[in-house]
Amino acid sequence: MNPAIQTALDSWTPPLATIATLLVTAAIYARGFHRLHSQMPQRFPTWRLAMFMGGIAALFIAVASPLEALDDLLLQMHMTQHLLLMIVAPTMLLAGAPAIAMIRGLPPRIARAVVGPLLRSDAVRRLFAWLTQPLVCWIAFVAATWGWHIPSTFQLALRSDGWHVVEHACFFTTALMFWYPVIQPWPSVARWPRWAMLPYLLFADGQNTILAALFMFSDRLIYPFYASAPRVAGFTPLGDQIVAGAIMWVPGSLFYLAPAVLIMFQLLAPQNLSYQEHEDDLHRRIAGELPAAPHL
Repeated sequence: MNPAIQTALDSWTPPLATIATLLVTAAIYARGFHRLHSQMPQRFPTWRLAMFMGGIAALFIAVASPLEALDDLLLQMHMTQHLLLMIVAPTMLLAGAPAIAMIRGLPPRIARAVVGPLLRSDAVRRLFAWLTQPLVCWIAFVAATWGWHIPSTFQLALRSDGWHVVEHACFFTTALMFWYPVIQPWPSVARWPRWAMLPYLLFADGQNTILAALFMFSDRLIYPFYASAPRVAGFTPLGDQIVAGAIMWVPGSLFYLAPAVLIMFQLLAPQNLSYQEHEDDLHRRIAGELPAAPHL
């Protein structure tokens, strides 16, 4: 093994608090999912459980595995982290329709005492409605992406563990916001017509392509921090930067374009129209009932 990699792995300490948080979250969801699956097997098929657990696994790899120890050595490892935090983990977690499952998985006393008042709070409902507006979601996601890839802020996160956590939290939080209107996890209500998700995704892919191209075609090192990093697997700092840009460009574009194509095919299928109207009506009724629900 490369000495630099061996040194990084030897110095890595598992983040026990993060691992515990992920395990507790998975356990709460699994408990709630089991109850919902027995009551509504069509609404909560087993693939939703698999998707949510896959999202937890992606988070584990990104922030609680030895991958975290290698992001100071290779920019491509850092970009892999960002791909997991901004695309893989949030999409899989939201596909698990976690809202109701998490509530049902909590002990009833906690659900009634803590979650119930929050769901009935007008202030919380207004804040959530604003945070899930597609335009707000898109702007927040793009601002976090570009803001944290500015050389000064990116290298600040590399040099400071605290700022690194803040960076990852911004990426993951705004990614959850961004993908929320695309996936529309049950029982959410669509704020924009479904066709509007096409430009929403295509413009996001466009800004991602521009940023990736800056990495791939720049003739200078964007982050001088990596100039002094030990050589790993024969990569020069500039070669590492090119690979990082390719990781951002190719898999990133696939994740933006694949759901856009799927949505387009759904829109072109007329037999789905009445089903979608029924779904939208069901979502509105459930969303209206949740804040006043007496039994969680």
